[in-house]
Amino acid sequence: MNKNKLILIVVVLALIGAFFVFDLWKFLSLEAIKEQQNEIVQFYENNRVLTIGLYFAIYVVVTALSLPVAAVITLLGGAIFGLVVGTIVVSFASTTGATLAFLGCRYLFRESVESKFSQQLSKINAGMERDGMFYLFTLRVIPIVPFFVVNLLMGLTKIPTRTFFWVSQLGMLAGTAVFVNAGTQLAKIESLDGIFSAPIIISFAILGLFPYFAKTVIGRIQAQRALKGFNKPSSFDRNLVVIGAGSAGLVSAYIAAAVKAKVTLIEKNKMGGDCLNTGCVPSKTLIRSAKLLKQISRSSRYGVKSASAEFDFKLAMQRVRDVITAIEPHDSVERYTSLGVDCVSGEARITSPWSVEVNGETLTTRNIIIASGARPFVPPIEGIEEVGYVTSDTLWELDELPKRFVVLGGGPIGSELAQVFARFGSDVTQIEMLPRLLVREDPEVSEVVTQQFIDDGITVMTDTRAERCLVENGEKQLICTRDGETITVPFDVLLVAVGRTPRTEGLGLEELGVKTTPQKTIETDDYLQTIMPTIYAVGDVAGPYQFTHVGAHQAWFGAVNSLFGTLKRFRADYSVIPFATFTDPEVARVGINETEAKAQNIEYEVTTYGIDDLDRAIADGEAHGFVKVLTVPGKDKILGATIVGEHSGELIAEFVLAMKHGLGLNKILGTIHIYPTMAEANKYLAGNWKRAHQPEKLLEWIERFHAWRRG
Repeated sequence: MNKNKLILIVVVLALIGAFFVFDLWKFLSLEAIKEQQNEIVQFYENNRVLTIGLYFAIYVVVTALSLPVAAVITLLGGAIFGLVVGTIVVSFASTTGATLAFLGCRYLFRESVESKFSQQLSKINAGMERDGMFYLFTLRVIPIVPFFVVNLLMGLTKIPTRTFFWVSQLGMLAGTAVFVNAGTQLAKIESLDGIFSAPIIISFAILGLFPYFAKTVIGRIQAQRALKGFNKPSSFDRNLVVIGAGSAGLVSAYIAAAVKAKVTLIEKNKMGGDCLNTGCVPSKTLIRSAKLLKQISRSSRYGVKSASAEFDFKLAMQRVRDVITAIEPHDSVERYTSLGVDCVSGEARITSPWSVEVNGETLTTRNIIIASGARPFVPPIEGIEEVGYVTSDTLWELDELPKRFVVLGGGPIGSELAQVFARFGSDVTQIEMLPRLLVREDPEVSEVVTQQFIDDGITVMTDTRAERCLVENGEKQLICTRDGETITVPFDVLLVAVGRTPRTEGLGLEELGVKTTPQKTIETDDYLQTIMPTIYAVGDVAGPYQFTHVGAHQAWFGAVNSLFGTLKRFRADYSVIPFATFTDPEVARVGINETEAKAQNIEYEVTTYGIDDLDRAIADGEAHGFVKVLTVPGKDKILGATIVGEHSGELIAEFVLAMKHGLGLNKILGTIHIYPTMAEANKYLAGNWKRAHQPEKLLEWIERFHAWRRG
């Protein structure tokens, strides 16, 4: 804490201490002001402006210091100034003092509180940004929480000062008027308890709840305004239409059918979406083939004197198609039809809030869920269209292994496929404009993966920007710059893997006024509802995460809110989101890492465990990587976990469960793990945390106890 803050704290404590030490409160008690009422009123008659100024200043100081005499001073205001003038003066004085207390708390404590409780405050601030004025107004009207506590607590949030002032002014006005009015009859008041009668308290309670009723009414008015100009059908063909049969769309349709709603699922390409056909499934299939080749090349470490493999790229790609074929029934039209879903193949266009056009037919529906996914983003690099490229969508059309394979992008998709093709035998160059691969992860994670890539023969070029593509003497070239130097990278196949952009085109959203974000995702509220109240969006097209499992997670909220939102709505929960990058070694994470904790100014402790020490990893010849967990300082509460190594995607599940249900490292330590398994790494990490927090003083006494027992 800096010097200015310490001085301010000392001054405030000194003023509060003086108030009690010198018994100043006696001069502001109910009995004292009743005795001096006539003299004060007489002084006011002779010095109106001065009296108002002195009274205003005293009231501001009292409320700013949170002294327990504001109610009595309010009564005095009524006795001196009367109802109208008294209400005006007290109202502005109390709000000014409250705002000073608010600002003082914000200046002195918010920074330190945010550093210790950043995650908790982020949720509170999100709620305050959304409904802060409603919360504050209710607290002001219904004094369940003392006003001085409200002032201090609000100072710890990010509610704007202007909003705090005017909402406080409005919220305290009714109570102020009641007290000021009572003060006009000051001589008859024996105690403060009798000022609020039961009818007045009930009236205040109703007034406090008014903003929420008003919010509901405003929401309905906004919904009606959005729907204005569209003809609502008198009846509907179905309850729900889902556009897109990827993970999010399939789960949305599944849930709707499970609760006996009539649902139509529309897909213009293949059932299963990108994940089944061009994403997760095919890429992991290739990863498995590439890993087998790597294991064969390292056979000597397993006691195999000699082993070799004859790799056939066409066979590997055929295996991809075979795996897709094997999984297809899970996402097939036949399966979903048997579940009660009406599956339609065609391109959907939303023509009104209650209708979707497909194959020349108009379907009427109560609600619509957009789950149209995303597609690879191709940056506007000069000459790239003329030279040609592949993406994660079109890569699967290759029938020959490229000799020179260039990967543009150092994120999960680019990194996974770069390693695959290197292990297949391509000469791979990976280009990333940022300082390191997998930049969302901690630096040591990127370092481990990068070193393995180098060992696999990949040329990794970070801090490198792709400028243009050209063909020179029949050779395709990518021209890049790094540190002012121009670098020419020849290639046979260029993979563009720099991110994905939501599929929103052709859906009719612009005509309906459905908004998109700067990230091109469809703009939704916390319930995944768009500005058009009958239309919801889930999965990659909605964001904020582009993971198959998150799309499926959102689908529950989208389906339930669209079908039952008039009865009960549920906010989408993103509190615990795990994800993995399936390079070798795998990288899995849940919660925050050190990079994010530092950026968000969150205090944390780090505990690590090296998997090179794990018996099963040593036996499997996979003794590399680590487990890294961030916890609340001095506590075992998990803020985030990162695992680098074999089967990290499976191992992270224990930490996901722990974070979701509030279990700490002590619970993991106290759980039996089968020996020998990779999962023991999680328990050993918990053990490392426990040793770092062992009670040293208690152990000293226990040591003495044992010595005494030995005699």
